[in-house]
Amino acid sequence: MDLETISGSAALLVRTLGGILISVCQLLAVLVIFIGIVRALVIYLKSPFVKAPLPQAFQKSRLMMGYSFSLGLSFLIGATILKTMVSSQWEDIARLAVIIAVRTILNHLLLQAINASNNVQVASSEMAQLDDSAQTAFNGGSASNAEKVGAPT
Repeated sequence: MDLETISGSAALLVRTLGGILISVCQLLAVLVIFIGIVRALVIYLKSPFVKAPLPQAFQKSRLMMGYSFSLGLSFLIGATILKTMVSSQWEDIARLAVIIAVRTILNHLLLQAINASNNVQVASSEMAQLDDSAQTAFNGGSASNAEKVGAPT
């Protein structure tokens, strides 16, 4: 066996495995995004039946889709990097840089929207807890005052 034969078969193996990994990454991206859409749809459609407020269900479904899209974009970036590994021409590398930049910006914006939604959701749940506590304190305080007024001395 000479060096050229070994080099040729190694290159063929890398191309074959690279093609398989690219397909697997793209399939995983599609699968993750599809599952995220289905889960978000279930959350949103289930809300009228469990008496959950519609805005909260909408927010939860948006978060679910956001997480799925972010993970799916990560798989697609990995697939694009693997594609460039197989074909290393300067044109392909420049295309890869542009694709990764656009997808990274999209992922960053998506994660910012998710974090903002989480902050809004946490703030609204804290406000609801404060309202419940204030209502309980107000009712408890007025009841104890009524007892004090009506109590025999």
